[in-house]
Amino acid sequence: MQRYKAKIAYDGSRYSGFQIQPNGRTVQEELEKALKKMHKGSLVKVTSSGRTDAGVHARGQVFHFDSPLLLPSERWVNAVNGLLPYDLSLLEVEKADPDFHARYDVVGKTYKYFLYTGKIRDPFKHHFTSYYPYKLNVEQMREAAEYLVGTFDFTSFCSAKTTKENRVRTISVIDIEVVGDEIIFTFTGTGFLYNMVRIIVGTLLKVGSGKIKPGDIPEILAAHDRKRAGKTAAAKGLYLWEVYYK
Repeated sequence: MQRYKAKIAYDGSRYSGFQIQPNGRTVQEELEKALKKMHKGSLVKVTSSGRTDAGVHARGQVFHFDSPLLLPSERWVNAVNGLLPYDLSLLEVEKADPDFHARYDVVGKTYKYFLYTGKIRDPFKHHFTSYYPYKLNVEQMREAAEYLVGTFDFTSFCSAKTTKENRVRTISVIDIEVVGDEIIFTFTGTGFLYNMVRIIVGTLLKVGSGKIKPGDIPEILAAHDRKRAGKTAAAKGLYLWEVYYK
């Protein structure tokens, strides 16, 4: 059996996330259905770098799988894409070491969040950006974001449903860029908790709209209380952009 490392992009609008669930269509389910056809009915399990939630997109989700088929990358990509729905695209496949693990070997990830701020909503952006047609002070948001760069207990910025006991994470980059009527948030870190990026975005929007001050962020962090942070921003603006390995 050969272990393969693969990268996939997807529009998460019609999916209940990446990971297989009892109810709801998932990216993993569609991938495994395609691989099963290629392997004449034999189940091929895929393991991702981590789950993405319902409605969240990916430009660079990574997964691994084992197969007795020895195919070059281009043939894997063409064959699998011919069996996948239009909103999933396998980007690359490469041979990996037998002990490579798409989840456990991750050393960092980059997420991007896209916010559309035009006065009139754009129907062509509906599934791919979050809509916020209100005035925002971007400089205040950037100032607030600086308090979140570093290593902290992010309990205040993760869903109360999270099962992780250790909530200490390191964020190395938070960048906020204005491009026309869009604001693009970029987050790079060692790892992220359940809903962490979306809650940070929701909190930065509270800062940008003047509801809280940048200097309130350290207190919110120290409180270890989800109720102190902002609302969870909509899933459709979030993209898993890149996954980093050793």
